[in-house]
Amino acid sequence: MHNLFTKLEASFEEMVALRRYFHERPELSFEEVYTPATIAKFHRELGLEVREHVGERGVVATLRGGKPGKTVALRADFDALAIQELNDVPYKSKNDGVMHACGHDGHTAILLILAKVLVPMREGLAGNIVFIHQHAEEIAPGGAKAMIEDGCLDGVDVILGTHLWAPTPLGDILVRSGELMAAADRFEVKIQGRGGHGAEPHQTIDAIVTAAQFVTNLQTLVARRVDPLKSAVVSVGHFEAINPFNVIADTVNLKGTVRTFDDGVRDLLEAEIEKLLNATCRGVGATYEYTYFRGYPAVITHKDETEFVAQIAAEIPGVENVIECPPFMIGEDFAYYLQHVPGTFFMTGAKGPTWDTVYPHHHARFDFDERAMLIAAKILGEATLRYLQN
Repeated sequence: MHNLFTKLEASFEEMVALRRYFHERPELSFEEVYTPATIAKFHRELGLEVREHVGERGVVATLRGGKPGKTVALRADFDALAIQELNDVPYKSKNDGVMHACGHDGHTAILLILAKVLVPMREGLAGNIVFIHQHAEEIAPGGAKAMIEDGCLDGVDVILGTHLWAPTPLGDILVRSGELMAAADRFEVKIQGRGGHGAEPHQTIDAIVTAAQFVTNLQTLVARRVDPLKSAVVSVGHFEAINPFNVIADTVNLKGTVRTFDDGVRDLLEAEIEKLLNATCRGVGATYEYTYFRGYPAVITHKDETEFVAQIAAEIPGVENVIECPPFMIGEDFAYYLQHVPGTFFMTGAKGPTWDTVYPHHHARFDFDERAMLIAAKILGEATLRYLQN
């Protein structure tokens, strides 16, 4: 155990350098070319078996131990976001309009250095370690499902993953058995009315008023249609009606998101949104188009693996608290891996202890305390070794 930690600590500067290297060169979901090629080259130079273009753009590297045993998979995502970085740091993004604003650059660096540290231990390992580097986590349908279909979990007995989490203080680890992250769906609506002069509303079917009424009525769905003991969110984030000030709009476009944990609630809301839309439009003579896109399923962690990682995390140098957290309504396509093999996913606190302001994930000024990477690497590495030993 101490040998692993010592090696990781000795490699921390390289881990930081790798993270910053990827941070300067972000690539959008489904457009990753340079990043997976760099990852594959790193693993090949370590002497690992490497598969590229897994599920189109993913990379899978396998470390085979000297003795037979189980197979542990570790997963990191590597895509970035369409955000113009506003941080004034030496490692600022060099790609205009693209930024690692969620920590995926850190996740990648963690896995690469873990591989480098674990390779010299291979002869003593009873089993194998699979390093899954996944593309396109940020945009559904995501990269996980395609990578699984392309065999990234073949022979895997357990999978572990973490997310560097800036809102949580450095040294805190968030774990949860069962419902951790919500299913993340989206819907799009086009309401078609009949436009006209702003001074003659009686001759129109006002699409803006209709859409506004629909958005207001949406708020009743969770309050009055969903079991109060079950969680759900319905939010409209896009409302577009482009017209001169004195013209009544004939068309409004809406986009929103639905977050749930329960499949029955998910089905209910998909149907109830259209039922409400239909009633609202029929009441004024408008028509509509409605499309519901199913995104990632809920992240449901497995009890034994979660308790296993929580116990190990409590023993890791640098960890102050292991906290059982409430569910998050954010989405993550790590959910697909957990539908196929046992495993768990945890949040590694990455808020610097002296920070006055914490910018949230997906913000143009997002950053994290890089020491969190070392803590995450120790937890994942130690959990991997103990799982193979046991």
